Amino acid sequence: MRRDWTREEIAELFDLPLTELLFRAAEVHRANHPADQVQLCTLLSIKTGGCPEDCGYCSQSVKADSGVAATKLMDVREVLQSAARAKDAGSQRFCMGAAWRNPKDRDMPAIVEIVKGVRALGLETCMTLGMLTPGQAEMLAEAGLDYYNHNIDTSPERYGDVITTRTLEDRLDTLENVRSAGINVCSGGIVGMGETRADRVGFIHTLATLPRHPESVPINALVPVKGTVLGDMLADTPMAKIDDIEFVRTVAVARITMPLSMVRLSAGRESMSESTQALCFLAGANSIFTGDKLLTAGNAGDDADAALFAKLGLKALAGEEPMRACAGEALVRA
Repeated sequence: MRRDWTREEIAELFDLPLTELLFRAAEVHRANHPADQVQLCTLLSIKTGGCPEDCGYCSQSVKADSGVAATKLMDVREVLQSAARAKDAGSQRFCMGAAWRNPKDRDMPAIVEIVKGVRALGLETCMTLGMLTPGQAEMLAEAGLDYYNHNIDTSPERYGDVITTRTLEDRLDTLENVRSAGINVCSGGIVGMGETRADRVGFIHTLATLPRHPESVPINALVPVKGTVLGDMLADTPMAKIDDIEFVRTVAVARITMPLSMVRLSAGRESMSESTQALCFLAGANSIFTGDKLLTAGNAGDDADAALFAKLGLKALAGEEPMRACAGEALVRA
């Protein structure tokens, strides 16, 4: 796996004729992943709203006038009940998000109990709780957390236009803390925030040149929410929205530059046509969120996904993700 991609090389991939780009991405995908299998994940908001960050896309920020009410951390039993339903629906990974800038130490015992409980159900666990200290990352690792999600969101140049309450370096520090603790990394971003293609190049470049590629790379299409900075800014400017072909190109370039990562279609999928989603799967996307809701945004729903999979001849991923399998083999050899 290359980690020395240049921005010029990534830009050249974006500029390829679409058919050539899809062909190359599909070749990389088939060399490293089952071509007809897609990982099913479920996302649950375990603590909604009231976040002090000013992320311009987020309805859970206290800076947003989105009508999302702040809640307390969910009871452990409620979380485990939701996880059990997700497993029954075929999910492999259960992802949990809390609208915090960073968890307080007093929150960690309940979080640890949740991780242990979800793992006991036989599900992979993923959490996104904001920034983590090295000690908190170690606690989560000891509890058995499989993945930690912390998105870089956009390019380094665009980052300050979207968020001012933390820096990209803050996010990269958390990723380093997570990786050092032995937890797998889930990190991606959002497109369709009015950025340029050069920003999408910079976004992919940042991830593809990390010391180790993220095991999961979620690619979100902005869902403009009324009352958020970006939702209001882009509401009457449809040309600012990323078009479907450009979204597919972004997925394909992510697949080529990070061949073993799980590339996940995340927010925004509910508004995509079946044809666009099919092109994304052809381009190397091999993970989706199932269910009717993603934190506070809508999602396609289990029935719609089942119908789409049947139409495309896809099935749920049954085995282990390639990067985790490779890591296991390395440990055995050592």
